[in-house]
Amino acid sequence: MYIDKEEYTNHIKDNEKKIKIRKILDQIQIVLNKHMIKTTDFLDPYEIYLAKSVLNRFVDLEYLVDGGYEHSERKIIVIYPNYISKEDIKIPLSSLEITGNLRDIDHKDYLGSILNLGLKREKIGDILVYDHSSIVIVKTEISDFLIYNLEKVKNRNVEISIHNLKNIKDPKVSYKELIKFITSLRLDSVISSTFNLSRKESMNIINSGSIKVNFEVIEKSSKEIEEGDMISVKGFGRFILHEVRGRSKSDRFICIIRIIL
Repeated sequence: MYIDKEEYTNHIKDNEKKIKIRKILDQIQIVLNKHMIKTTDFLDPYEIYLAKSVLNRFVDLEYLVDGGYEHSERKIIVIYPNYISKEDIKIPLSSLEITGNLRDIDHKDYLGSILNLGLKREKIGDILVYDHSSIVIVKTEISDFLIYNLEKVKNRNVEISIHNLKNIKDPKVSYKELIKFITSLRLDSVISSTFNLSRKESMNIINSGSIKVNFEVIEKSSKEIEEGDMISVKGFGRFILHEVRGRSKSDRFICIIRIIL
């Protein structure tokens, strides 16, 4: 079976996302032609949305989406012929526990130390940070490499071992909560208010392609932001429009913003 990749991806504007979906289409073609089971690398929520919209168009295959634990953000997709039973599918994920004197070590420290070993980000799922340890979800193919090669995180000695996926507990999410009075729920207005930028500065950042809303690159300043949306601003960080508490006397939106630390 030949798959016209352009037909399935011409609606995707983000070049990086288009390339990832084209790779998944390559895997779909192998599953259909060679009756094999294929597994993607880790995908963010928007990439998963795009992948599922493509996968659902093929009636001769099935797929499983899994990130290792219930509330995972990054997940893999296992694609397989529809005559194979779901119960026979083995999910190629492992969780590794990193321990040591790790107080005040944060997500970027763990990720940076892992990537410095030469691994690709796509092979690594969620990194769950606790007070004195962390759990890293990875594709099983790299678990041994990490166990034998990760010796330090931010110049601190660490030990790393296999952890049972079934015993993963959600870490406490740290954030700074702000109350903002915003004239409009347009993307540029929300960003300006959150980071104390001028409207022109916000528009320049948006136009540069440095903004993601729910993991999708957005270049329209006029996009309306809704409760629960997560906005990522390159160089500034990520925040969630947690709640809109009506309007003030001056007719501004009373917004609760949570900046993720």
